[in-house]
Amino acid sequence: MIKKWKSLLVLMCLIWTIFGVFTFYNVGYQYIGKSYFDSENFQHEIDNFTAELGPLVINVPNAEELKNKIEITQTEIEDHRNYYGTLGQQIDNIKAQYEQRIQEAIDANATELKTKLVSERDNKIKDITANFEDDEHVRKKILAEKEALIDKYIKAAKGESKNFGKNYDYWSYELTNTETGKTYRAGDVTESSAYKIKYTDRKPLYAWNISENLRDIFYNTETYVNVDDLYETAEYTGVIAISKKAAMSEDVIQGGYQQFQQFQRNQYTHYFIWLTSILMAVFVWRGRKDLLQIVTSMKEKDLLTKYKIDVQIILLLITSLMYFISAQVVFESIEYNSVYNYNYVRFILDIGFKIVVLMVIGSAFFVQLIWLYTRVNTLKKLEENVKSSYLWSLGDSLTDLFINRSIALHSIVMLAAAFFGGGSLVATMIGGGAFPVLVLGICMFIGFPAMIVFLSRMGYLNRIMKDTKDMAEGRLNRDVKVKGKSPLSGHAENLNHLREGVRTSMHEQAKSERLKTELITNVSHDLRTPLTSIITYTDLLKKPNITEEERKQYIHILDKKSERLKVLIEDLFEVSKMASGNIELHRSRVDLTQLIQQAVGEHKEDLTQSQLDLRMTMPHDPIFAYVDGQKWWRLIDNLIVNVLKYALEGTRVYVTFKRTADGDAEFTVKNVAKYEISEDAEELFERFKRADASRHTEGSGLGLAIAQSIVDLHGARMSIDVDGDLFKVIVRIPAV
Repeated sequence: MIKKWKSLLVLMCLIWTIFGVFTFYNVGYQYIGKSYFDSENFQHEIDNFTAELGPLVINVPNAEELKNKIEITQTEIEDHRNYYGTLGQQIDNIKAQYEQRIQEAIDANATELKTKLVSERDNKIKDITANFEDDEHVRKKILAEKEALIDKYIKAAKGESKNFGKNYDYWSYELTNTETGKTYRAGDVTESSAYKIKYTDRKPLYAWNISENLRDIFYNTETYVNVDDLYETAEYTGVIAISKKAAMSEDVIQGGYQQFQQFQRNQYTHYFIWLTSILMAVFVWRGRKDLLQIVTSMKEKDLLTKYKIDVQIILLLITSLMYFISAQVVFESIEYNSVYNYNYVRFILDIGFKIVVLMVIGSAFFVQLIWLYTRVNTLKKLEENVKSSYLWSLGDSLTDLFINRSIALHSIVMLAAAFFGGGSLVATMIGGGAFPVLVLGICMFIGFPAMIVFLSRMGYLNRIMKDTKDMAEGRLNRDVKVKGKSPLSGHAENLNHLREGVRTSMHEQAKSERLKTELITNVSHDLRTPLTSIITYTDLLKKPNITEEERKQYIHILDKKSERLKVLIEDLFEVSKMASGNIELHRSRVDLTQLIQQAVGEHKEDLTQSQLDLRMTMPHDPIFAYVDGQKWWRLIDNLIVNVLKYALEGTRVYVTFKRTADGDAEFTVKNVAKYEISEDAEELFERFKRADASRHTEGSGLGLAIAQSIVDLHGARMSIDVDGDLFKVIVRIPAV
């Protein structure tokens, strides 16, 4: 039992020893073997005194000297000139400012006030106009503003100089300017000194002429003054000192000295206990084997052995962080509460409780450290534990992560932001950071948003997976939601494209089946109709009792239907050849203007008979293109024939030809349809499609299909636009 207590005592001494190293690293070096005049607080006091001594006492600048250093650039002149806008804008603004006031003076018959306001307005407008006409006028105004700032600084420096003399009256100095030889004195530096600094030619005192505390005078204004141009440094030799008499009587020094002594006593007491702990630990170190045996026996029963090694390391790091935080808390209590807390009972209870917490957390840390050591104290154990860890398994998965570099980059950024918080805090504690809580707060502002982004992305991923499942089950009526520009949103866009492709494919397949059925039906109908007539009238001709007149009539009908059947078959063969590309074009440079006029002109009489009013708009100059003239004639002819068959009687037909801004030749035919066009206009390009769904007209339904094939063979473009009953065909081909 005694051996176990010895082991526990060694552990407690070890914890307190680590804490002693921690406190010495933080502030102990500032107090051990040092005097108050060596402390950081007093050195800060010296820096403040010497920094303000120059610009307020021994190196006070002259207003005229500073004004002579002012430089005004052309950029400053332009900025000042256009600060409130252009000349016109500034004049309009001034007029607007005075307009109402002048009108009020006129309404009140205040002639004198009106004259004064008008004069003020005109003077301002004159001044602004001069700004835009004369650089020198603007330069003088800027110079006056900067000189006013310098005067303001000089006045403030004089007032600050009086306060400086009162605040630092316990300092004595005798300093000589190495350039001018002028000497400045205050107090008696020959008195017995508590603190003294000597400045020599090799190590002079550098005194600035501009006070750092008064720089804001030049910054908190619209007028820009380059303070760096005003700076001037002078070198001084001599002595600055604090006499023993002043040190004994000055409250500032006495207060700082007494506080320093209190801190120093606390540190000596603490390090005495620390050294005692080290000696005690060395004295009872014979119980170290018992300590290892106790900890090892605890480890065998501990739940941590059931987890992989990386989990144990994480818990060890968390415990170490808690250990250093608790050490910081104990340190601050010893450092400050012993000076400012006059309730010693409360102070002892507070310190005692925090030390107990420190010991408990420290014990947990060292016990886990020993457990970890016994787990990996051989190379074989280390290798086995590492290969079975979660981190090793994660490393195997990283190869798959980098298949998509964008996803890998986003993942690494989010993970780095999440772990930056803990890592920064640990680094701050180990490095002796003065503001760990502030660092923790800053890290939370990085880690917490990263966590929110990560959870949002995971939620978005779940939504994409659900929508993908819906698509796989055939539900294609809803898009996958695209959010932001992340790789997941890119994946969602790809899924939408895939869904749209599937829908389009299904639609095209259904449309193809429908058109295929319609094509067979229409071809059968259009071929059967004349064929039926031929068969019927052939049978009639076989009758012996028909008259000669009837025979001629039947033969005429047979001839007409045969011709009709021939045209249908030829058109069908032609459109099939064109669609398959099995046709040769003979291109040449053709004047399309003349070609269109001739092709349309052949149908003017037919248009008149059909009670259609032709309105042609043609360019005065020829427009050329490389086309097969015969095929292009057939194209124009088909479009005009289409108008003759399907245009409403008594309406106008517009034929327009022009050169577009893109350099294309554009041919347009517009007419009012006699039949309602309720189908998809693009389907009219299909074979045997007619605007006349009842198929009462004599058209073959191949006119537009042939026209489209001709356009495609030439690499041109053809489109149909239907607006109610208005039917418009547009053909475009690159002009020469």
